[in-house]
Formats: sequence, structure tokens, C-alpha cells
Amino acid sequence: MKRTLAFVLLLITFAASATSAEKVDSPQQSLEQALSAQKGNVVYIDFWASWCGPCVKSFPWMNKIQQQYQEQGFTVISINLDADEMNAKQFLQDNPASFAVIYDNKGTIAKHFSIQGMPTSMLISRDGVIKYRHSGFFTDKINKYEDEIKQLLNSSSTTLSKNITNETHNKTHNKTKRGNHESE
Repeated sequence: MKRTLAFVLLLITFAASATSAEKVDSPQQSLEQALSAQKGNVVYIDFWASWCGPCVKSFPWMNKIQQQYQEQGFTVISINLDADEMNAKQFLQDNPASFAVIYDNKGTIAKHFSIQGMPTSMLISRDGVIKYRHSGFFTDKINKYEDEIKQLLNSSSTTLSKNITNETHNKTHNKTKRGNHESE
């Protein structure tokens, strides 16, 4: 529950940081729109740059998982951090993407999420919570990455909602039993 609240607050703060002077299709707005369009789906967000060696290896895998799990409510959104968009476009000619690409040449989104290395990925559950975060891409961990995706795809929003409702009920009930004194 705390992680969900933290993620929602993070997005609100992120949205509020976009000023009206920014153009309509700022990277932040592009990400917000992309995430909004994928509400209820599992989303794999990948931060990358053209100079990143492991990114070359991750793109074929991301294309594969996008194709493989799309029908089950999964999508990949990538965020490019090249200062010069032409470098990213050249990279994409050599390494085509079958998923959304957002250009963040000033690194605003990356700073917001404290991205430290390339690539960095975040796996978001159907209820909008960041469940997994990975720095780097390692081919010997592909099975682990896919297991995490499958786990989140097999979690239904209904189950998660029921768990949150039950947690809230239990906390309220326990709080009442303790005379409204909470302890950790």
C-alpha cells in the first residue's frame, strides 16, 4: 500500500513539475500519456542510450517480449537519454524497436527516477506499482526477467484490489482493537 501511494505521489509530483511553458509533447507528458494508455497492464520501462553496449543486446529481447506477452496485457515503453536525438535515430535504424520510444534529451525523467546507469529498467504491475528495478541488462538473467513479467501478468487487478481492501480493513480493525494507538 505504501509503495502504491509512493508511486502515485511520485507521478503527481512529476506531473506538477512540468511547467506550462513546456511544449505539449514534453517527455514527461509523453510518459504520462503512455502510462495512462496502459492502465491495468504490466509495463516494462527501459531507459537507454545509443552509446550503451548492453542496450544493443536488450533491444532484440524487448522486441521479443513485447510480441510474446502483448496479448496478455504487457507493453514495453523505452526512454532514450541521448542529448542528440539523431544518435538515437541511428541506433534505432540498426536496432529497430517494436515498442514505444520517448526521447528525453535533457534527462528529466531519468533524474526524476534517479537513473544511474544504462540500461535501467522498471517493471510496473497492473495496479501501477513499481515491483522490480534492474540496472544493466544481463543475458544470463533473461529467465529471471521473464519470470518477473509472468508473475505480474498472472496477478489480476481484482486480486490486488481485494488484497488492498483487506489490508485496509485489517489495519482499521487492528487500530480499533489497540485503542487507536499504532505501533510498528
